[in-house]
Amino acid sequence: MTSRYIAIDWGSTNLRAWLYQGEQCLESRQSEAGITRLNGKSPEAVLAEVTQNWRDGATPVVMAGMVGSNVGWKIAPYLPVPAHFSAIGDQLTSVDDNVWIIPGLCVSRDDNRNVMRGEETQLLGARTLSPSSVYVMPGTHCKWVQADAEQIHDFRTVMTGELHHLLLTHSLVGAGLPAQETSPAAFTAGLERGLASPDVLPKLFEVRASHVLGNLLREQVSEFLSGLLIGAEVATMRDFVPSGQAITIVAGSALTSRYQQAFHAIGRDVAAISGDTAFQAGIRSIAHAVAN
Repeated sequence: MTSRYIAIDWGSTNLRAWLYQGEQCLESRQSEAGITRLNGKSPEAVLAEVTQNWRDGATPVVMAGMVGSNVGWKIAPYLPVPAHFSAIGDQLTSVDDNVWIIPGLCVSRDDNRNVMRGEETQLLGARTLSPSSVYVMPGTHCKWVQADAEQIHDFRTVMTGELHHLLLTHSLVGAGLPAQETSPAAFTAGLERGLASPDVLPKLFEVRASHVLGNLLREQVSEFLSGLLIGAEVATMRDFVPSGQAITIVAGSALTSRYQQAFHAIGRDVAAISGDTAFQAGIRSIAHAVAN
């Protein structure tokens, strides 16, 4: 394999690009020109800037993420699940000469309405690098995905990361707090509470009351709240992962360790893979097909 191609992760706030020759990454670049931060530039212009001196006209570009959303360059339709992994690479949306966007995935049932965009590419890589029955993909919006070797069957989204941010920065829970410190003990205390009592709504104001009354250090509110929310998430979603099924966490190292601790606390072993590693493996598998 000697084909040259460009892989791009184009989200709402950032853009990352990799130039590949077969399996070898020749160069990578990063930009803050996320799809909601183009500052008047067209997507074509941003792409040309980021890939300057990389393209010779024939070099294919494969993109994933919010670039294919209704606020992006062009809508790349969602594929309904159950969806075969192979269908993701077979249904690319063309936006320019040799430039394609990977489709997202959706669930539309009375008991579950869900969409994902970007994570489907991570799933393509994760299924090869760490085959599992359930993939947990923490982040701003954590995805819980049921799959087998051939298909993605179902997924749910839990807004844990965004809720943590909103409560700390825009609610009374975080009002007037000093700079926050890392505290494994505070995280563990929150985690135990969230796992034991996942009905988290009545617990949220208690986070404020705890530091007002002196039971929780004001510098450790973020850590306690993170534990509380992750514990509640894992406890609430545990039925999504039948006993005995393999679980892989797909995330960066900081979030991976937090979710590993939560799963271990309920007696579940989990594998883990870097989200970046999974994304690049997934997008390479599609780009290989396009480049040939």
